[in-house]
Amino acid sequence: MAYVLGVDVGTTRTTAAVCRLDGAREAEIALVVPSFLQLTDAGTFSVGEFGTPGWTATGFARRVGDAVPLSLGPETCPAEELTALLIMWVIGEVVAREGEQPRHVAVSHPAVWGPYRRGQLYAALRAVGVHDVTLVPEPFAAAENHAVRSRVVPDSSLAVFSLGSHAFSTSVVRRSQNRTFDLVNHVEGVDHHTGADFDDLLAALVRSRLGKDGVVSVAECEAAKRAFGPSVVISGIEITRDEFVEEIRPSIDHLVSTFTRALGAVQPDAVLLVGGGCRMTAIGDALSAAVDCRVLAEAAPEHSVAKGAAVAARLVVLGPESEPEPIETSVLVHTREASLRFPVGEIAHPDDDEFTAPPPRPPVDVSPLELPPRRVKRVASVLKPAGRRSGSRSDSKYDDEDGR
Repeated sequence: MAYVLGVDVGTTRTTAAVCRLDGAREAEIALVVPSFLQLTDAGTFSVGEFGTPGWTATGFARRVGDAVPLSLGPETCPAEELTALLIMWVIGEVVAREGEQPRHVAVSHPAVWGPYRRGQLYAALRAVGVHDVTLVPEPFAAAENHAVRSRVVPDSSLAVFSLGSHAFSTSVVRRSQNRTFDLVNHVEGVDHHTGADFDDLLAALVRSRLGKDGVVSVAECEAAKRAFGPSVVISGIEITRDEFVEEIRPSIDHLVSTFTRALGAVQPDAVLLVGGGCRMTAIGDALSAAVDCRVLAEAAPEHSVAKGAAVAARLVVLGPESEPEPIETSVLVHTREASLRFPVGEIAHPDDDEFTAPPPRPPVDVSPLELPPRRVKRVASVLKPAGRRSGSRSDSKYDDEDGR
């Protein structure tokens, strides 16, 4: 069955979603793998396992366009080259499962990227044989994923609150009359706490009860934070939800204040929660108290960008004219009363948002720099998978919150 592919390369995890061309417009998760590339002793690269320090690269997608390469053992690799290799490997894995090539690929990227960084990634992708690709800003992808479920009329605005394990950003996008999204405002967090910091705060809270000789697993804290009930037990210590929320309240207030400043005078129709850090209900509750609109998240907000990229790829292939307007469907809503409810409807729309506003596959506004063919071609031929890979969910300690 013909399909398109959306890929979101995060700092800790890479997610791929497929969207069928002859079925429902909503995307489905096809692959989740840790964003690790390890250089082996044999001179090959493996994907998905963190190996010897100094021989494993992670977080490289955020460094695309950086003139300083990453050092892996005896090799030096530009960040865009590693990003392209990982995307190439992901496409290969999905093709092996689907039995055919995708009709088009959309890759998400941070909203702050300009022509130079986009050109660098385009060139790196071409060097490894990935040609039919569109680059989509992350907040646009999140908005496209939302538009699959809810009617988004022209001139309406959406706020995107993105909180991952290592990055925070907030954006405001507006749907134009030609059914594309425009970026109204964007703030990239610098000194804000993110998901990994919240893990550390929970670990410190447990350690304070254990004493100076207590040993706490940060991975255990991360898992407990995502599944927080009225209380959790970590290393034999019980921590209540209220205790944890009190510990992280200053950090949440800082995030929300930055978000409200980014909104300015804009009154959004909805706030979209993106990234695994938004699984914490305290985030949605704090935002609900700060804005007079719905605050929405999927059950797995860390997948929203990849799914939205797949929707954008479908629009590139089919165009907006073939996409009927949607109506409200099931989404998770945080209310001001800190409760959760599920407005339920029917999916009667594929969103007609075409990503041609910059054009889907532009004439790139800069002449992309071609990568030296030396290592890219050699590495591409020897890139091998390592470790387990999951289809609709990720595994073990690497099931980090969002990767961005």
